[in-house]
Amino acid sequence: MRRLREWAKANTSFLTNAGLLLAAIVLLGLLTWGFTRGNLAASVISGAGLALTIAMTGSIMIVPDDLRSQATERTLIVASSTLRSLSGGLTSEGAMAVCQLLLPETRAAAIAVTDTTETLAYVGDGVSHYLAGSEISAATREVLESGRVQTFSSLGSDEGGIFMSEEDERHGHKARALALPVGIFAPLMVADKCVGTIKLYYHHGREVDRTQIAIARGYAELLSTQLSTHELEIQAELTARAEVKALQAQINPHFLFNALNTMASLTRTDPAKARDLLREFSVYYRRTLESSQTLIPLSEELAQTKRYLKIEKARFGEDRIIQTESVDPGLEQLLVPGFIVQPLVENAVRHAMREEGPLRIDIQATVDGDDVLIAVVDDGLGMTEESARKLTEEQPEDTPISHNKKGTGIAIRNVAERIDRFYGEGSGVEIMSKVGAGTAVTLRLAGVASQAPKLMK
Repeated sequence: MRRLREWAKANTSFLTNAGLLLAAIVLLGLLTWGFTRGNLAASVISGAGLALTIAMTGSIMIVPDDLRSQATERTLIVASSTLRSLSGGLTSEGAMAVCQLLLPETRAAAIAVTDTTETLAYVGDGVSHYLAGSEISAATREVLESGRVQTFSSLGSDEGGIFMSEEDERHGHKARALALPVGIFAPLMVADKCVGTIKLYYHHGREVDRTQIAIARGYAELLSTQLSTHELEIQAELTARAEVKALQAQINPHFLFNALNTMASLTRTDPAKARDLLREFSVYYRRTLESSQTLIPLSEELAQTKRYLKIEKARFGEDRIIQTESVDPGLEQLLVPGFIVQPLVENAVRHAMREEGPLRIDIQATVDGDDVLIAVVDDGLGMTEESARKLTEEQPEDTPISHNKKGTGIAIRNVAERIDRFYGEGSGVEIMSKVGAGTAVTLRLAGVASQAPKLMK
């Protein structure tokens, strides 16, 4: 009896389908008899029963939720794995990992990935004798030129795997083509440019159907998307570096000349201070010109700002610039883009100082929920609301640098663009100012509070 129950449980789906099929046949016969006999009641009852049976059969034939869930999970795993494999671009190592990953997902006997000149990887039948790094074939070049998925049959010896039997090796014969005469070749596209192909090989033409073509096209689109992601990351990095170089190019030559003149003057009146200032000046420019890192600890950015202020204090006098600093514990090690605080302080010194009296500059870094706020506040000349608004507005490329008084605004917009690039939605720059009272420039770094080590809230 127990075995009978186990058999029934294992064959429930078969028995259910068989029962529904038998019921459908009986109801169809009853429906026919009702029509031929003119029995309306029998026809209605049998028709309703037949419709119900068809609906039940359809619901049972649909793939169960757990199978659909497994298929979805498998697809996500494949996509995630290919993304990791191509994180470094279209390389031989990444292509090999992709081939090994995708081959079991198809009915193909072998799979290969090429760039525009050579085969990067081959997995499947004949792999042990495959000639790695071989030049791409005419068929592959045709797909690269057309940018379309194509099927090929009777492929030549430059396609598929290459093998050599022991007898061939003993007699010094050349390698012969493995019997993989059919292939589906699909292009890999990045920004409308064909950068390579993915090729699926089969033993027989009957194995190539619409499903296999769709699979090849789908995998090609997936790999193209992953490669496009890598390309975007490269472009973003290059753009960030270019922006840093643009900031470095904005080093004020007047500041350079004034600093040198100040040190030259001090060599006569205070040689010790001149030597100290020269060391600070050297470190300041070395840090400014270094571009190997795009992210640095906030403490380093603040140290660079202090070097700048030390040089300016030597020029204007210690009592003309009073700088204070307030940083929440733990934020000192928060990684930030370089050149986001020092340019704001330099703007304050250049444009907010009065003819007489001190300029007070306060640098603050604090946590605001999940965000971090960095503010540079001065009590200088200030500006109108309209002028403050223009500082963060995007300007046309042909706008003269002097569209703002004394050419201000360039540094702030550069900082704003870099904040947006690194931290995204919710980040930005806010400027509050009042004529005669001063200016506060606040940077909001969205969602980075948790990244500060040992943050004490």
